[in-house]
Amino acid sequence: MWPFEPDGFVSISKEPEGAHSDESLYFVFVDGEVLSLSEHGVPRPVTADEFRWVDLEVVVRLYVGEWRGTSCYALEAKGRAPEGYALTGLRTWLGRVESAMFYLAGRAKQIVEWHRDHGFCGRCGSETEDHASDRARVCPSCQSISYPRLSPSIIVLIRRDEEMLLARNASWPTGMFSTLAGFVEPGESIEQTVHREVDEEVGIKIGNLRYLGSQSWPFPNSLMLGFHADYVAGDIVCRDGEIAEANWFRYDQSPNIPGGTAISGWLIRAFVDEMQAAVNPESADDLRT
Repeated sequence: MWPFEPDGFVSISKEPEGAHSDESLYFVFVDGEVLSLSEHGVPRPVTADEFRWVDLEVVVRLYVGEWRGTSCYALEAKGRAPEGYALTGLRTWLGRVESAMFYLAGRAKQIVEWHRDHGFCGRCGSETEDHASDRARVCPSCQSISYPRLSPSIIVLIRRDEEMLLARNASWPTGMFSTLAGFVEPGESIEQTVHREVDEEVGIKIGNLRYLGSQSWPFPNSLMLGFHADYVAGDIVCRDGEIAEANWFRYDQSPNIPGGTAISGWLIRAFVDEMQAAVNPESADDLRT
């Protein structure tokens, strides 16, 4: 669940001599979709040897690093997937591949998109070049350097005794609820962002923030920082146009919520487990074993 431990990936900015082999993993993206093969219904990236026989035009191939001793590459390509291969959105991998593979594919997706979007200098318009040592693009005219960008965001579960506050975004189907979330603004601390987003989206005051963990979320390039917070004061007032509804739910009466592949689900699960342990300590012992 929470990705606290190393996952076997080593980030390497520049491709070492002799790194490429037939077994190298290719994360190939065509119009934002990832090329895959399926083994027993589980998608996987193609190998360099398998890609050799695929009739796709390679726009760029970027070295990403090593995962469990195997070199990994991120590719942008053009064309159509041949028979036996699939082009799908990366979200379709959620819950179907091991988490380390999903995060590696997300890393490759973000690197490809960053490289595509920084072909020209945002300051003077000149064509950029690869940095000599870092994973970066440098402008030869004005020396501006562009590194891969992340958009930090917060996601928070608000607690009130045995209840949790869950909301439904205006664009979601009826009955689907989740935690509150939002992007960090310039000049804010992460904690200030939590307070501001909660106030803006549901109009209540919170306190006692506790950081639980984070998740890389490549849609498009977020790093989500997860919190629990306690309700302090105020009535729920949903933000027009963004939050369709928000309500308090007992820990044992959850509505339709995100699954176990998203940090929102982890935050909810952590609260439910804590409440269940308080009510039934024996069940907590079972969970630990």
